[in-house]
Amino acid sequence: MSNEDKDAVDQLHRVYGRMKEELGQVIVGQDQVVEQALMAIFCRGHALLVGVPGLAKTLLVSTLSKALDLSYKRIQFTPDLMPTDITGTDVLEVDPETGRRGFRFVNGPIFANLVLADEINRTPPKTQAALLEAMQEHHVTVGEHTLALPQPFFVLATQNPIEQEGTYPLPEAQLDRFLFNIIVNYPTESEEREIIKRVTSPNHATVTPMMNSADILRLQEVVKRVPVGDHVIDFAAKLVRATRPKDPSAPDFVREMVGWGAGPRAGISLITAAKAHAVLRGRFHATTADVAAIAAPVMRHRVITTFNAEAAGVSSDDVIQKLLATLAPREELVV
Repeated sequence: MSNEDKDAVDQLHRVYGRMKEELGQVIVGQDQVVEQALMAIFCRGHALLVGVPGLAKTLLVSTLSKALDLSYKRIQFTPDLMPTDITGTDVLEVDPETGRRGFRFVNGPIFANLVLADEINRTPPKTQAALLEAMQEHHVTVGEHTLALPQPFFVLATQNPIEQEGTYPLPEAQLDRFLFNIIVNYPTESEEREIIKRVTSPNHATVTPMMNSADILRLQEVVKRVPVGDHVIDFAAKLVRATRPKDPSAPDFVREMVGWGAGPRAGISLITAAKAHAVLRGRFHATTADVAAIAAPVMRHRVITTFNAEAAGVSSDDVIQKLLATLAPREELVV
């Protein structure tokens, strides 16, 4: 890395510490969730936030947009939501002076730097597809026109894991477009007391922007240039291939518990996220420890367990942790 890149990494490491303090004025706990959301942003990726209602997922995303000084839009997904409700549509206008009629495109809420897709599994596949095209291509196609989305562009989508009636679960191929599947857990006892105290008291905390769009675009390029050793890439590839039950390298417990393993995009995501994980800690290179640290959010939605595994209470996280214990060099697992 160049000296300029190293200076950028040092600056981000310092800003990250201050950013956690700023977010802490509004969000209690959830440090890991915040870190993984930031890593997705610096990797130019998207994230899926999964948690029960009331865990401040929406508040977290809106607060994050303020800390990064990004334009923010929220889309509440419902069964009657249409693709044009997301992308925008042409409207007929009449010139009051000439009486001439013409169409003008009105931007939808997708035209923002940070888009919260709230309860993405509550809308039909046609509408989900409109969002997923924008996520992948960073543009919107309306009729004969293709319109570029503002840069940087990120989608943070939420899902409620306890209500599945009347929902449209995302297919595995579309889940694969998300860099991370972030689990938002319940707060600890002390955190829950602090949440109750804050919400039921006058609270006028304001979040000071720590970055802007230009800073994020520059840091995305810095993250790409973080060096990674061949042994780290080999470890990521080995980890991904070991999740595939028909691969010769797959352990016996994978053949028994996994129906479908992770695809090549998982290996790319592991290395990309490992770079961001290293940068947030002020390091200039990624290691196997970084890969191990982000393996669960990268792979949990890409490893599909069998019915027998689900019946036995074995989740994809359990499979991933067992693989890490089997494959990872012990001396490099400490982060």
